[in-house]
Amino acid sequence: MEGNAKENVYENLMEKLKGHLAIAAAYTIFGLNVVLCKDIANSQAVAPHVLFTFRAIGASAIFWIISLFQPKEPIEKGDMWRIALASLLGFYLTQVTFLIGITMATAIDSAILGTLGPVFTMITAYFFVGEPITGKKAGGVAIALAGVLFLIFHSVHAGGASATTPLGLVMLLLNSLTFSMYLGIFRPLVSKYSVITFMKWVFLFSLLISLPFSAKGLLTMDYAAIPVSVRWEIGYLIVFATFIAYYLIPYGQKRIRPTLVSMYNYLSPIIATIVSIWTGLDHLTWHKVIAAIAIVGGVILVSKSRAAESGRS
Repeated sequence: MEGNAKENVYENLMEKLKGHLAIAAAYTIFGLNVVLCKDIANSQAVAPHVLFTFRAIGASAIFWIISLFQPKEPIEKGDMWRIALASLLGFYLTQVTFLIGITMATAIDSAILGTLGPVFTMITAYFFVGEPITGKKAGGVAIALAGVLFLIFHSVHAGGASATTPLGLVMLLLNSLTFSMYLGIFRPLVSKYSVITFMKWVFLFSLLISLPFSAKGLLTMDYAAIPVSVRWEIGYLIVFATFIAYYLIPYGQKRIRPTLVSMYNYLSPIIATIVSIWTGLDHLTWHKVIAAIAIVGGVILVSKSRAAESGRS
């Protein structure tokens, strides 16, 4: 009996380790994704809508091919339109706002604003689930908002070709908001089906949604003019930032607590900042450091408040 107990403890630890490694890998990929998307935007070789369609085509193909080697999992009739809405909110709008926003913002600013997810999730939960907003949560939101406003003021007034614009900031805020709404509204639907089944339909619908906006660009773009380095970067976005990352996150969510998953969200801006400075795409200023501390501090306050409530319930 004692041997079985030790074996179970060991298996649980290994499962948790796998979960941590999966989530850490996913958010490392997302951190690099910010930098590579900015580099693609700087090249002006591929328009944002066209780049999204490339990602949707690649991810759809990979997920559908893998599904052929797995047991068939039917989708309930009433769920198909819900998956289409999830595709629109959580993938098309989320990724297109990011790809547009990154053309008008620095890589570090984009990464910092990307940490606001838990705050938007809290707001979504208040309106759609009726989750109360406590004083600690409100304080966390206020601190994070102060950081955002501080970042907006100093980034927009920084000047230069690589400065962040107001529209870029709006797009990046919409990126965090739409993905947080997707997580809050469609969580039961996501957990209902396997990762492969859900994702193959999500990316197929995302592809169909994007085609009316990207068809002209796909037909008129000079593919031969795309630099080789940009082609490799697009390949990374399709295989790693779209397929592998979106597979790893649900894998990790099944093995570690949601509060631990959310804490890995802070890994992306660290990776993005290091790589951006190393490659010369961006530079770190004391304004960005102060803004990052305020935003991350506010988000941690919100996350701890939610975790404490979950522990009491």
